[in-house]
Formats: sequence, C-alpha cells, structure tokens
Amino acid sequence: MEQQLFNNSYILAWLQYFSDHTQVDLEKVKLLDITRKNKNLIPTVESHPAVLVFTEAGHADIFYRMWDAGLGDCTVWYNEGSDPSGPIKHDLLRDMIDRGINASAGMLVLNPNARSSYKVGMRNSSFSRGSIHYVGSEIRAVLLNKMHLSVGDTVCVVSGESIAVESAILAGEGTVIAVEYNQQDRQTMEENAHKFGLNNIAIIDHVDDASLSGLPVPTLTFLVASASLEQELQCLLRRNPHMEFVIYTLDFRCAASLPALFEQYGIGETEVIQIAVSKLGGKNTFTQEPAPWVISGRA
Repeated sequence: MEQQLFNNSYILAWLQYFSDHTQVDLEKVKLLDITRKNKNLIPTVESHPAVLVFTEAGHADIFYRMWDAGLGDCTVWYNEGSDPSGPIKHDLLRDMIDRGINASAGMLVLNPNARSSYKVGMRNSSFSRGSIHYVGSEIRAVLLNKMHLSVGDTVCVVSGESIAVESAILAGEGTVIAVEYNQQDRQTMEENAHKFGLNNIAIIDHVDDASLSGLPVPTLTFLVASASLEQELQCLLRRNPHMEFVIYTLDFRCAASLPALFEQYGIGETEVIQIAVSKLGGKNTFTQEPAPWVISGRA
C-alpha cells in the first residue's frame, strides 16, 4: 500500500485545528493532498470557496504561481511548523508571493471569487502563445461535450493541445496523456501545463507501445486525424481493446472513410457530425470558421 505523508488521523487533526481557529464551514471545505501524484492545486482553488491543502516542504514558488493565475484575493490561514497546534496566522495570498513552504503542513485557502463549476471552452487568449494554432473555443466546447469526461478518467489526446489542457482540468482526479509529435508543440504544451498548474498531464512524443508503457491505460482517446491515424488506432486498441474514440478532421474524404475504418477494427456506435461556427464581423457580415467533422465510436 502507498505510504501517505498525511494519513486519516493527521487530516482529522488539521480539520479540528482549523475548526477551532476559523469560522469556515467545514462542510464546504475541499481536501487536497498535493503530496500525492497528479493533484492540481490551482484549478481546485479556482473552483472551491475553501480548500484545505496538505503539502510537503520545498514548494518555493507555490504562492507566486497561484497569484500569477489570478488568485491574489484568496486568504491563506496557516501556522508555523508541521503540527496542527499553536498560533494561527492569515494573509492575503498576494502578500505571500515571496514565501515558500518550509515544512510539511496543512493550509486553508479561502477563495471569495470561486466558481461553483468549470465552464468548458476557454478563450484562446487564455493559453500560452507558441507554435500551436488553437481550435476555436466554441468548437472546443462541442468536442469536450462529445468526450463526456468524468473526474477520474484517463484520456489520451493526440495533437489536441487545448483539448488536453481542458481535459486535465475536467478530469482532475485522472490522467491526460498528451501526444505531441513536434518538439516546439511539446514545449508549448509544457508551458500550458505549468501556467494552469496541471500536474496530471503526461507529455509524450509518439503513439507506440514503448511510449505508452508504464502510463495509465486510457479509456478514451481524442485524435486529430493524420497520415498515421490507422497506426495510432491499432496501437491504442492494443492498449485498451474497449477504447472510445473522438476524431477531429477538416478533410471530408477522411471523415467519409472513417466509418468503414471503424468497422474494420470493431469500433461501433459510430457517429459523424459537422460543426459550423460563423461570427459577425465589423462590416455586419458573417465570417465562417473552419468547419470540422467529428467522428466518434466505441470499440
């Protein structure tokens, strides 16, 4: 069994400590142990009014990164040392950006501007600028809707950078395997993971048995269709014979051929849709964005 730095007794002691020293309603507190693998601090604080964070020593820039993500108005309740005892302190997060974590402890982060739910389809300006041309936010919202993600899902995203970011937020208790063939795209993907505080993204450079070995087995794959599509399908089906697929393409011939390819590999429940988005321009004329086909199915 995995050794845990914060066991149940320790967590209960910290809850009692903050209950005795603050007026926070414990029913509304989200527990987050970032000493465990793949836990996302920033998205959790953004979407919860109160988060009890358990962390080990060594996070030199933790408060700066939270401030940089727009969480400067949060209040942090904490004490000095590793035990839930002694005097309690509280400061606005924006006044703590030069501090780090020097001991394993719990801290209570209160966010007055927390959103109760995550809204899919972030604006493209939210993402890191780099080598990547991001799909429109409206189209991304439809794609994420077709993926039907749950909080604990393991997802593989091939050449879909902004889809990988939003999937990692939606599947906050799961894992996103982001496949980026291009080195510059991988670098931009790493910048986005850092910017959004996402620790549940694993970035690899190929879809093959060696690259996927050792990673969690995905239940769903999002693919941008390419010349290597069939090889990717074969590899992913070896990894999970019951894989679910969502494929994006701007090529009509590719879209038309995919139902037959799905049938060849035993992928059923095939659905093909086209997404069309037009936006009103400055001269009262509509400009149509690229209209992709989305093909989905389950093995």
